Amino acid sequence: MSYAETLIPPQPAPRTVAKPVTASRLIGYLLVAFWALLAALLIFTVVAGWDPDKFTHYGPRYLHGLWITLSLVFISVICGAVLSLPLAMARLSKYRALNWLAYGYIYFFRGTPLLAQLFLVYYGLGVFRPQMEAVGLWWFFRDAWYCGLFAMTINTAAYQAEILRGAIASVPYGQHEAAAALGIHKVIAFRKIILPQAFIVALRPYGNEIILLIKGSAVVAIITVLDLMGETRYAFSRTFDYQTYLWAAIFYLAIVEALRHLWNWIERRLTRHLKR
Repeated sequence: MSYAETLIPPQPAPRTVAKPVTASRLIGYLLVAFWALLAALLIFTVVAGWDPDKFTHYGPRYLHGLWITLSLVFISVICGAVLSLPLAMARLSKYRALNWLAYGYIYFFRGTPLLAQLFLVYYGLGVFRPQMEAVGLWWFFRDAWYCGLFAMTINTAAYQAEILRGAIASVPYGQHEAAAALGIHKVIAFRKIILPQAFIVALRPYGNEIILLIKGSAVVAIITVLDLMGETRYAFSRTFDYQTYLWAAIFYLAIVEALRHLWNWIERRLTRHLKR
């Protein structure tokens, strides 16, 4: 058995090596300085051009538009989530007809712009007005708000279905085998074992999809829906002040940032058992 007879004297801290100033680092510094200067100029412009009368007059309209935007996004995300589950299951199905139908739906709505889909719903379905009146659906598609909600729902359902399909496929097949070995029914195993694990995997992509839908919801202003962007267009048409769009950007940024922090908290909460 060996033991130390003397202690090693304390050594000085290692000398810090100065990092060389490379061209890429210098360009990075210049870009950061440029964006800081731009942000300072933007803040100065907002403060210098502040008009309390405009804010008092159009502030309530902005809040109304904000409520319309949030309600559209919230309802479309919920309805899209309901539609995405059968679509994801059809994509995972062994029946080729179901698989190809779901694939065609997802391929079309993920491959075309939301604006084009909105125009197809708002302007295109009017061609079938007599048929819709006959079945009692015209009251829905004659209203711009419902058309925007419908277009956003079918769009996000395609994205959510593909997110959910990938998350379900990422769960190891051993989970299915273990459930079968324990005699658990396939439906119960899917609902209580596979789906909770898939939701954890899909949590971050779901957050990204909601953020993209919040920003994409601005297109409904084109079909006369007075959401946040619609109220912004109204304020600009009356004042011709570009700061109306700046305030809209601040509102959108605040929504996205609040959602990002909320989603981070939900993710930490649901994955606390995975922390090492």
